[in-house]
Amino acid sequence: MLTAIIVAAGTSRRMGFDKLFAKIAGQPVLAHTIAAFERTDAVTAIVVVARADRHREIEEIVREQNFKKIHAIVSGGEHRQDSVRAGLDRLPENARHVAVHDAARPLVTPEQIERVYQVAREHGAAALAATVSDTLKRADVDLVVNSSVDRHQLFAMQTPQIFERKMVEEAYRVILADKVAVTDEVSAIERIRGKVVLVPNEQANFKITYPGDLPMAEFVLNQRAKRG
Repeated sequence: MLTAIIVAAGTSRRMGFDKLFAKIAGQPVLAHTIAAFERTDAVTAIVVVARADRHREIEEIVREQNFKKIHAIVSGGEHRQDSVRAGLDRLPENARHVAVHDAARPLVTPEQIERVYQVAREHGAAALAATVSDTLKRADVDLVVNSSVDRHQLFAMQTPQIFERKMVEEAYRVILADKVAVTDEVSAIERIRGKVVLVPNEQANFKITYPGDLPMAEFVLNQRAKRG
């Protein structure tokens, strides 16, 4: 049984407004994100982790979109790992695998989710990732280039990241005990020396970070709608 934790507790400081409730293709960013997991056959439950002052708006989205898989809407913490821990605490008893996904990635598709899930079922942990195609450079504190970075075998991490429940719960016990910060769940799994298999992705699945990302995401969604 696969439960998705959608992390929606950020402050959107770089946007200047709450990006998760900005509309693209007629619906809030968060609605598109939840809908992808709602449409994924393997997903049986969804836990949304959000700021307490946004719960009512999320409940309205759930009613308007008639989402059936929402198991809980819970309050997040100060840091990402605190929010994910809050989501882990509200998993259904029968959850065997856990998918963690950034709410600000509304372009994820059920097909991508299913692919990562299949690899996670085989290996215990898997994550969506994009190959790095740009030339990479290191620079000093004055932004003067001082070396090149070999991009061979480098990947930009995306979500969903899917794990056996016992594995991700153990990883979070360790990072919380050690009081370390992580930016994604793969980093948490690394703390317990777990093996994570990457699932290469070539489709748009970028994170909404800056205002200019919203029209780009809307374009992608509209193009997908035209293709049916």
